Amino acid sequence: MHVRLIACLLLAAPLAAEADAPKPPDAPAIIAKLQQIVSPNGIDETLQVPINGTMQWISVRGRDRDNPILLFIHGGPGAPEMPTRWTFQSGWEDYFTVVQWDQRGSGKTYRANDPAKIAPTMTLEQMHEDAAAMVDYLRKTYRKPKIFVLGHSWGSVLGLELAKDHPDWLYAYIGMGQVIDTEANERAGYADTLKAAEDAHDEKAVAELRALAPYPEKDGALPLDKINTERKWSVHFGGLSYRRDSYAYYYNATELSPDYDDADRAAIDKGSELSLGHLLPAFARVNYEDTTQFRCPIVIFAGRHDDTTPSGVTAEWFKRVDAPFKKLVWFENSAHMMQIEEPGRVLVHLVEDVRPLDRN
Repeated sequence: MHVRLIACLLLAAPLAAEADAPKPPDAPAIIAKLQQIVSPNGIDETLQVPINGTMQWISVRGRDRDNPILLFIHGGPGAPEMPTRWTFQSGWEDYFTVVQWDQRGSGKTYRANDPAKIAPTMTLEQMHEDAAAMVDYLRKTYRKPKIFVLGHSWGSVLGLELAKDHPDWLYAYIGMGQVIDTEANERAGYADTLKAAEDAHDEKAVAELRALAPYPEKDGALPLDKINTERKWSVHFGGLSYRRDSYAYYYNATELSPDYDDADRAAIDKGSELSLGHLLPAFARVNYEDTTQFRCPIVIFAGRHDDTTPSGVTAEWFKRVDAPFKKLVWFENSAHMMQIEEPGRVLVHLVEDVRPLDRN
């Protein structure tokens, strides 16, 4: 009994100390305070806006309202950048009023609407209409005749359509991880990932990847189980983030987001499942190979090691593009996630190559 009592006292001591210890800091609150917009002509608001029969969430941040708007159209489908914008966006806010938009079926917007009612509306055509409605909303609400649009990955499909259909609304379009021909992208990315697995002598990866063949399907289709397997190994071999074997380093940053609470974070995966299930078949058929005439400036940010949307396909297409201004910028130490892989260089090129285009 005496020995047991001593043992209990030894165990109780640190527990008592823990009870009296200060609570750990609230990291999201600290980040929010650190990134607070305090300039007198600045803007920092997160709000729902009505878009084509739904309520959709945006974040609007910048240190000078007189700066042009830059709308960031996130990838996925269903992969919002609002909860991770704190990792890369602050510098942008000196030169642009940056808008992060949770698309139909994504993140906070997924939560704001009944998924059962949204599901039948999840079509590529509807997403294009939403993007146009969002740009029109921003132009009218913030009294900007034109804005900049940056489309990343899946978002580049919506962004390029805006550049094609509404050039008079845009100072310029910036494509990052640009999708031009989904079938060609997937074929090239699969070949690169398989070669990486073979070079690494990873028998499990080689076996799983070879079992996917033909990839894509002979008719160009991308079954969800196949694309998940290809992406698993593409991520592992650095095709999403150069020289990293996991996406967790970035995805986990959502835990520190000043913009998202736990329910918002839980909605990311739910929204991704909804979005992919409905939009993947149409996404598999995307092809802009014959779309080369534009009436607004086009800038492409291309990751040299991108095997998610292989940049070689975009670079070949870009040679044939005719636009009032065009520029292709290579990011030599990036794959698909340039904004987090080379954030300084992204900022420099936004400031030096993109920002001056609002004078046109």
